[in-house]
Amino acid sequence: MVSVEKAATEDITPSGGLRRNVGLIGLMWASVGSIIGSGWLYGAHDAVMQAGPSAIISWVIGAVAIVLLALVHAELGGMFPVAGGTARYPHYAFGGLAGMSFGWFSWLQAATVAPIEVEAMIGYAGHWSWARHFQHADKTLTTSGLLVAIVLMAVFVGVNFFGVRALAHTNSAATWWKIAVPLGAIFVMAATNFHPANFHSEGFAPFGAKGVLAAISTSGIIFALLGFEQAIQLAGESRNPKRDLPRATLGSVAIGAVIYVLLQVVFIAALPHSSFAHGWGHLHYTGDDGPWAGLATLVGLGWLAWILYLDAIISPGGTGLIYTTATSRVSYGLAKNGYAPKIFTKTDARGVPWFGLIMSFVTGVICFLPFPSWHKLVGFITSASVLMYAGAPLAYGVFADKLPRLERPYRLPGGKVISPLSFVVANLIIYWAGWDTLWRLGLAIVLGYLLLGGYAVYAHGKNLPDAPRLDFRAAQWLPVYLLGMGVISWQGGFGGQGNLPLWWDIAVIAVFSTVVYYWAKATSSSAEDIERSIDEVVVTDAPAH
Repeated sequence: MVSVEKAATEDITPSGGLRRNVGLIGLMWASVGSIIGSGWLYGAHDAVMQAGPSAIISWVIGAVAIVLLALVHAELGGMFPVAGGTARYPHYAFGGLAGMSFGWFSWLQAATVAPIEVEAMIGYAGHWSWARHFQHADKTLTTSGLLVAIVLMAVFVGVNFFGVRALAHTNSAATWWKIAVPLGAIFVMAATNFHPANFHSEGFAPFGAKGVLAAISTSGIIFALLGFEQAIQLAGESRNPKRDLPRATLGSVAIGAVIYVLLQVVFIAALPHSSFAHGWGHLHYTGDDGPWAGLATLVGLGWLAWILYLDAIISPGGTGLIYTTATSRVSYGLAKNGYAPKIFTKTDARGVPWFGLIMSFVTGVICFLPFPSWHKLVGFITSASVLMYAGAPLAYGVFADKLPRLERPYRLPGGKVISPLSFVVANLIIYWAGWDTLWRLGLAIVLGYLLLGGYAVYAHGKNLPDAPRLDFRAAQWLPVYLLGMGVISWQGGFGGQGNLPLWWDIAVIAVFSTVVYYWAKATSSSAEDIERSIDEVVVTDAPAH
């Protein structure tokens, strides 16, 4: 057996033909390019309608929450530089049942982002007369709009087939643009249309604390800040993952958080008072289907509006591109762990997991059918994303206790405090998404168990050598966790029965999360089983073509 120290300190995985040719900038730009996508085009508008000017506080809370989760991921990413890392950490810590669950959450999140970016591109394109027939009045896609959406998904997949190096160059160029345009909009709007009275004339927090908290999950704030994990998903293709992954992860969050907070401040200050004179919940102005571009037109900056409409193609397109990559890498990681058929690990001559790319295209097309718009998808994806992230703090706690000598290129200061705190924060974000979103997410979770669980049963029945280790004891807390979150949401005040008043519900989530965190640590896999799972990565991640 390969020692766990060797597995962690050397190149854990040749990744089945994945090629290690992405540097720090490529990794960071993969994450930044994911963070700055359609979220900036809609997030400030939707947040201020839910929270008023106090949406600034919502963004700050959201940024702090994402930073906590990113800190945990930064240490784990340096320890285990494997492709599709977020889908694999819980597998190491808790065995097959928990690993399968969080792997499904990870894949579900990655697979649904590209379609939502396509929806954003088509929505903003409605500014031009030739694209107005792509959507109905309720923002659902028409037949022609569906065909355009399918073509755009095909473009995302096609670019990915040129390999990760071509993707990194493409994404790098797009990301420079994606950073420059929001920064330019911030500067121009602040210099020409900044009205301080907007922050108090109709009340700073007209919907109270509940509005501030709800905006974090349902207006697109967390969705906008998501994406730091893209560097981790590409760990198997990083030239120097132990040095670069922590830097790329934390650097991307810092860049995204600063840009988004400034965007919210400037958006509020630039609005004419007439647009929100009847209250922030009734914010309306001509062209607000494309909020930033419409605002630029409204205040006489037509040239800026033209750039913003162009950016509404480039920014979501770049994010959709990198999430298409992530989807194939997560499915690659799931197959390596024995949760999915081995065809997902097959790579072509360029080191591209081609079957995972094809399935990401198919999944994207299916997503266009049941969800009506960008806004409806946001809460669902946010919840799936944060549920995926919640596995990392749990795994971190286990590794801190049972693998204390494992090399950590980045060691999180105060990790034993930040880790359970980040788990609590993750569950609060899930809760704030509301019951209407969470019951639908529950159905998606059941579907995942049917698909991945069915394959796991098949693998064990056929005595396949890579059948996952189904450790029931180590995952005994998982059904209680998932059902418990559902019950709390159902009884809570965010779309539920309202039996848990505000602040009491937060206390319940905090206590429940803390109990689950330490329960999971106490019943986790043994150090020997964890080492065996890590060692299997060295053995099973052999080239597969």
